[in-house]
Amino acid sequence: MGKTKAGKGMKLEIIVDGSGLPLGLEVAAADISEQELLIPALEDVPVEIPPGTPVVADKGHDSDALRDEISKAGCTPVIPHRKNRVKPSRNDGRRLRRYRHRWLIERTNAWLHCYRGLAMRWAHYTFMYVGMAYLAFIHMALERL
Repeated sequence: MGKTKAGKGMKLEIIVDGSGLPLGLEVAAADISEQELLIPALEDVPVEIPPGTPVVADKGHDSDALRDEISKAGCTPVIPHRKNRVKPSRNDGRRLRRYRHRWLIERTNAWLHCYRGLAMRWAHYTFMYVGMAYLAFIHMALERL
């Protein structure tokens, strides 16, 4: 994260725990694929992720290469396939039932939009935007105490 300009077109990939508390993030330009952001966001989590932890992601992350990387990291990918997938399915229906907990991630995204600086992206540089996101994470964690 250098001194690049933030601009309006940015993606924020957030990693949350089971209760919706944000743990890590990755920020990139809008033209970067979501698939490229997931592994760096997982690496940003400050605590060790237990082996076999499910990684719930949406259809935008549907990629066999990403599934393999998540499995190599010791986690279990829970990613539904896109409608236009032509390769055979790699999903197990029992694991996919965990996808119904995706609302926790969406709720955390909605909470982050309560912080106007994050929602409007006023920061001129990306490191300032990331700093505001971490401050929002800290504020959200302190509110739960």
